[in-house]
Amino acid sequence: MTSLSDEWIKQSDYDLNTARDMLNAGRYIYTVYMCHLAIEKALKSLVIVVTGETPPRTHNLIQLVKLGSVNLNTEQKQFIAEINTASITTRYPEELAKSLNTFSRDIAVEYLKKSGDVIKCITQEKRLLK
Repeated sequence: MTSLSDEWIKQSDYDLNTARDMLNAGRYIYTVYMCHLAIEKALKSLVIVVTGETPPRTHNLIQLVKLGSVNLNTEQKQFIAEINTASITTRYPEELAKSLNTFSRDIAVEYLKKSGDVIKCITQEKRLLK
């Protein structure tokens, strides 16, 4: 793993911990937002290793999964698509009350767990462990 790739992993860990803090603070929109950011950074770490290049400046997790050739199961792929869409709402909410209702504590807990599982899968890629 390169030092730049390692830096992306450190930031991913930091963001996932921030997501936990936001959950504990009752800031569920930001829990989901930070989960997306943590996955994005883990994926960018893998993209560096796979391509040997700086990852693109994108928030599109689906694009990053393809670039990193990540081996995810069907449930994880579905979650990536779901959180990819959710991040637009959390990043640019049109109506705060609606977003607060959409992203309840239960949803935030689910996203946090699934995000941790996806990140674990990414960081255990043999290509990153070299």
